[in-house]
Amino acid sequence: MIHVPRRYILATDAILRVEGLNAFYGDSHILYDVSFDLKRDTVLALLGRNGAGKTTCISSIIGFLADRNGLIELDGMPLQKLSPEKICKAGIGIVPQGRRIFPSLSVKENLEVAYQAPRSGSSRKWILEDVFQFFPRLQERQNQVAGSLSGGEQQMLAIGRALMTNPKVLLLDEPSEGLAPQIVKEVGNIIAMLKPFISIVLVEQNLGLALSVADDIVLLNGGKVVFSGTKALFSEKQNELQSHLSVE
Repeated sequence: MIHVPRRYILATDAILRVEGLNAFYGDSHILYDVSFDLKRDTVLALLGRNGAGKTTCISSIIGFLADRNGLIELDGMPLQKLSPEKICKAGIGIVPQGRRIFPSLSVKENLEVAYQAPRSGSSRKWILEDVFQFFPRLQERQNQVAGSLSGGEQQMLAIGRALMTNPKVLLLDEPSEGLAPQIVKEVGNIIAMLKPFISIVLVEQNLGLALSVADDIVLLNGGKVVFSGTKALFSEKQNELQSHLSVE
């Protein structure tokens, strides 16, 4: 493991704090004492090869995986005992792997069904018109059945739907999966544009995309944190860390 000074791991201005997180699937211990902080209005990239525990970590934060222990806090509010619905209402939104839009509903209906009133302390409040302004293509296709959209448009819809919950923190699980390189670049541009308005945890296999938008990096291997620090420090250590990554 790369030993990193504690100041790189836990930030005093964190909006999301994960401390000593352990997670289990039945008798299988998947995450081991995972700790990191997400600073306000930044992107933290959660990296690692397939099976490293990235999606399990996201599932634990949002409450999809109930068999977990440790500390998960949003703005000082403990989340680890709450249901996914209550965690969402507290201010965490998720764009799940595979997008999981409602294919038989229109674009507009997909967005409207997710709406939650803005929370105090949010740096931006999202309503339907704001999402359409951010994603003009969704406005053009608002009456189109969502299942007929292209992969890139469906990813925009999945992100827009998450924004309609007015989250303080957005969890993005593999947003580039299955997309053409040009669309992956567009997804990166979207994440970069969102950074001033929302704090993001990005799970991503595409190292180039992750490094283009991330401020901080957490690298998992075998369910354990093997690196946690700034993007600059990660770049310095990248040759040492390459064996923990699935891409060259």
